[in-house]
Amino acid sequence: MLPASHPAPTILVFDSGAGGLSVFREVARVRPDARFVYAADDAGFPYGDLSDQALVARVNEVVGRLIAAVRPALVVIACNTASTVVLPSLRARHALPFVGTVPAVKPACAASLSGRVSILATPGTVRRDYTADLIRQFSAQCEVTLVPAPRLAALAEAALAGRSVADDAIRTEIAPCFVAAGGRRTDTVVLACTHYPLLRDRLERLAPWPVSWVDPAPAIARRVTQLLGPAPADLAPDAPVRLISTARPLDSARVATIIGRKVAPPEILGSPGVRPWAAAS
Repeated sequence: MLPASHPAPTILVFDSGAGGLSVFREVARVRPDARFVYAADDAGFPYGDLSDQALVARVNEVVGRLIAAVRPALVVIACNTASTVVLPSLRARHALPFVGTVPAVKPACAASLSGRVSILATPGTVRRDYTADLIRQFSAQCEVTLVPAPRLAALAEAALAGRSVADDAIRTEIAPCFVAAGGRRTDTVVLACTHYPLLRDRLERLAPWPVSWVDPAPAIARRVTQLLGPAPADLAPDAPVRLISTARPLDSARVATIIGRKVAPPEILGSPGVRPWAAAS
């Protein structure tokens, strides 16, 4: 934990796209004094399409360049797919704290009354051994349904960009989460991609019956507080959020609406050391 006299920390929040804004909102609530950089590797989106080897190489390079540029006190990897694969490598390379995002299996199973829990995730997160290990370790008496949603993150990105997203498209992605068998039905759904909470209102409206939606963002914010300490009392944000992406500039007005905080003009991460991301595989 940083000493109380330490100046306001710089916190880097990183994701493959805009989904990590759902995490940023919670982290900013606990450290309103911090100087934030939000970085999106949108040229590499979606990460679920990359092999583990390609994902490790890509995230290490992009995050490494960001760390060198902004010198954060802490990095939040606001992406389940990246966190389940790349965190060990990042921690080995950089002498600063990283906070990852992993499927909230333990709290979901602890809270479920019916014993039926679904994990809504990208195909990349679903197929990872890390996710299977979490289920084996924490599912206890719950029956867990893993639901790979191949299009839901992209639909969230489209909605965030102001494009029309049909209800039927979202309904198709979430339908396998809802299981009714043996007199019990799903009562808890884990949102195992940070893009999904950006569609929370529509998920609730389109669900065939009410469920508890488990968002990992509050737990991530608590972990940030454990590592950096709480914000000094009565401090308001003194710097706009700096936006960085690897392809297209993030819409600063739309981002500001989501996070409730001023943002600086967006930047593109481009330098001789960063290869054309569209060619990554």
